[in-house]
Amino acid sequence: MVINNTNWKLYLPNDYYISMIKNMLAEYMLEKDVEKRDITKLTKMDRHVLNRIYKKKTKSITFDNLNKLCFALDCTPNDLFRYVPDEN
Repeated sequence: MVINNTNWKLYLPNDYYISMIKNMLAEYMLEKDVEKRDITKLTKMDRHVLNRIYKKKTKSITFDNLNKLCFALDCTPNDLFRYVPDEN
């Protein structure tokens, strides 16, 4: 299913949202050599929530969880997410 508007396009395959924001958490954690269990211990974030974000199977992320990830990985949101403009 494709929802098209003059300003944005949203694809809805497999019940998950894919937008112009690319989740780079898994790649960043690999680059930093950090494991999910380290993040959950440091942030007290629910491991299921972290796993959904890590596997790119989440529709959104709270500012609280984003703050926890940035604290644990000593990074900014720009390190974890990329804006990829639509080709149109």
